[in-house]
Amino acid sequence: MIRSICPRSTRNVLALALALSATGLCAAQTTTTASAAPPAAKTPPLPPSVFVNERSEPDDPRVGLKGGLYDAGTAMLGLQLVMTTPKPAGFAPDLDSIKAVDATPAPPPVDPDAPRRPGGARPSGPRANYGGTNSDLAFNAKYLFNGNYSGVNIYDISDPAHLKLVTSMVCPGGQGDVSVYKNLLFMSVEAANGRMDCGTQGFQTGSAEPQPPAPTGDAAADAAAMRAFRMRQPAPSPDRVKGVRIFDISDIHNPKQVADVQTCRGSHTHTLVLDPKDKDNVYIYVSGSAGVRPSAELGGCSGGDPDKDPNTALFTIVIIKVPVAHPELAKVIDSPRIFSDPETGNVNGLWKGGNHGEGTQTTSSTRGCHDITVYTWLGLAGGACSGNGILLDIRDPAHPKRLDAVTDPNYAFWHSANFSNDGKTVLFTDEWGGGGQPRCRVSDPMAWGADAIFSITPDKKLKLDSYYKMPAPQTDKENCVAHNGSMVPVPGRNIEVQSWYQGGVSLMDYTDPTNPFEIGYFDRGPVDDSRPAMGGQWSTYYYNGYIYGSEIARGTDVLKLVPTKYLTQNEIDAAAQVYLPELNVQDQPHIDYPMTFLTAKAYLDQLARGSSLPADKIAAINSNIDAKNTKKLHADAKTVEKAAATAKTPADAERLRALSKILASGGAANAKAGE
Repeated sequence: MIRSICPRSTRNVLALALALSATGLCAAQTTTTASAAPPAAKTPPLPPSVFVNERSEPDDPRVGLKGGLYDAGTAMLGLQLVMTTPKPAGFAPDLDSIKAVDATPAPPPVDPDAPRRPGGARPSGPRANYGGTNSDLAFNAKYLFNGNYSGVNIYDISDPAHLKLVTSMVCPGGQGDVSVYKNLLFMSVEAANGRMDCGTQGFQTGSAEPQPPAPTGDAAADAAAMRAFRMRQPAPSPDRVKGVRIFDISDIHNPKQVADVQTCRGSHTHTLVLDPKDKDNVYIYVSGSAGVRPSAELGGCSGGDPDKDPNTALFTIVIIKVPVAHPELAKVIDSPRIFSDPETGNVNGLWKGGNHGEGTQTTSSTRGCHDITVYTWLGLAGGACSGNGILLDIRDPAHPKRLDAVTDPNYAFWHSANFSNDGKTVLFTDEWGGGGQPRCRVSDPMAWGADAIFSITPDKKLKLDSYYKMPAPQTDKENCVAHNGSMVPVPGRNIEVQSWYQGGVSLMDYTDPTNPFEIGYFDRGPVDDSRPAMGGQWSTYYYNGYIYGSEIARGTDVLKLVPTKYLTQNEIDAAAQVYLPELNVQDQPHIDYPMTFLTAKAYLDQLARGSSLPADKIAAINSNIDAKNTKKLHADAKTVEKAAATAKTPADAERLRALSKILASGGAANAKAGE
């Protein structure tokens, strides 16, 4: 059953993946085949039924920044750029090609909402090569793994202010999403040029490149023909890999490929899943979005209609089991039908695609997931599955079960998910336009291409509370929409640091899920001032005191939090207590905050923003902490516990109760959390 959560435009999720070659993105003079003619009048979007934050005023420092690949203007609040390192050789932009394109006349502006022209002429002239596209990130204490369409780059982050490249591994095959577990590195492979030997030569086609189908005038037929064209598959090859590569990284300077686990639709993204009851194996949830491979290349693959072929590779995810001691024995163990209608058993049981009525988005159909975030602490997973957001029970990781599914008239493509630390809230993102379109212009609705924040009810249902969108308007030269982010572990608050492609990085507080608001940002001007060019932050994640950003065109960024009126130094220092030996953001860790005085001071700063505890009492407790006056702190603990009963907000009540425990214990807990 699908629940619509409240009263999108052309589906484009696969366009980005198809436009990006495994050797890099080649941006032409225009990045769309849409006509530059004025579009037809559009129906205004329906106003959202819940809170959505407002757009920034024109004087926002992010507006009007100078463009440039390496010399763009910057604006920041609450974040400081520590360093940035460009992509290394084999992944870097071709500066001569970019100069050649910039020497040509600027193209006319395009409207991303204009109808596409199947069979239309492709852009001609020189093409700018911005190198291999940087993608997702993973961490294991000393190293940062930066995935890329051309492979992966591994950096030593022992000193985050002086990032050092350790290993560059050229291994094309699509998006190159990465995750890490102990001595194992996992990489997604989806593109048709993925080879078992990681070679860059691709495959010989023996025929001319096929052209898009010519339009017939029948909109439905043209759309179906274009969809079939985009999902076409190359001639079978025994050397092709689509699925998940597994590397042994015991020697970080010389990763060794130990397995290729093949799947019918490849792996656009994947999620590492740990079972607390099974220490011998890890599991991989594979989300594939490519066309189904021919059975001549991988036996058993079929893209048939489920009404005619119950074994179709559509309408499912894939689960891989990896024996940790013998990863070479990794294999697919199941393809669960998590989209099935529970009443009829129809595997195509969720959103079928299309709009939700006048003034609504055109939402992609649910034929698979784009990304899944697991929260093993609660045995839950949030699936961002094209046309639906879903909640899964993963207490048995090998057999996930759907608990709830929602769709949204403001969403085009459900892209990714993150949980709050307490597991009471889940945040979904909408990649309207597939990531390659300018969807943060003044004219773009604030509830479209945004985050949707849901409460998880006691009976494990999803309840929409609000939307949040990076508020600074961007130009029509900047691809911008909600993308990957992570929790910033400030005790007492729910804070998300998030990528918005060329909208930069936005730091957002959603402690009150009905009223999210921005508390910081980092942004650059467009990659190119004169024409659209793909760039911006793909993933931005907090890890052990710093924030790391995977910038599509420019390289890898390191940022750090700095105090503002929205975030104090005590809160920043309290977050820095959290140490994680590994981080794969889609395998979200639970944080038990240390009961230290540093944590207590963070709670006191938060309470000072409200009225649940008098200012003089906050000052007195801070003084007693500094003096380590145990007797007075024990008395303060009782006062604070009593104040929790009359707190002005639920968040303040939780802070007061946590503060009381710290004061009563003397604040002597281990100063590191998460180990």
